[in-house]
Amino acid sequence: METQKKPKKYMNPYLAGVLLGLVVVAANFVSGRGLGASGAVKSAIVAGVETIAPKHADASPFYHKYSEAHQGKPLNNWLVYQMLGVVVGGFFSGVISRRLTWKVEHNPGIKSKTRLIFALAGGILFGLGSQLGRGCTSGSALSGMAVLSLGGFLSMAAIFGTAFMLAYFFRKLWI
Repeated sequence: METQKKPKKYMNPYLAGVLLGLVVVAANFVSGRGLGASGAVKSAIVAGVETIAPKHADASPFYHKYSEAHQGKPLNNWLVYQMLGVVVGGFFSGVISRRLTWKVEHNPGIKSKTRLIFALAGGILFGLGSQLGRGCTSGSALSGMAVLSLGGFLSMAAIFGTAFMLAYFFRKLWI
């Protein structure tokens, strides 16, 4: 006799949305700034370039200006600590809810390698887009909307609109 798997239990999406909104409000209250992940990645890249190629970092106006703005310690930035908290929090959430596995979820018609390649490509494109758009979805859309910025609302509409239009073509990677 075959046993049926219990469906995974996830948080109520409406409750999750309210909690996310409260996190954005708390970030503005505590730090005077909204949330954002792309700044943490930029800090890590600047620190890496300064470590691996210090002469290049000193000669580049971008790296020099960024490092100078953070008193020569780009990793000592609150966004880096925020992202570490996201990673650690996500890990503990997976452990507590018993969803932490090494399994790659994907459509049975594709291989795990294909799913991972597309996930990496999507992450790279999203990272490049966040630099072109001067912020990631958290910083641009969520934090922008929290302060009632028209740009925040336009960013969110563009993000979800584009995702809606492209979902049909990429759905086989995860369904």
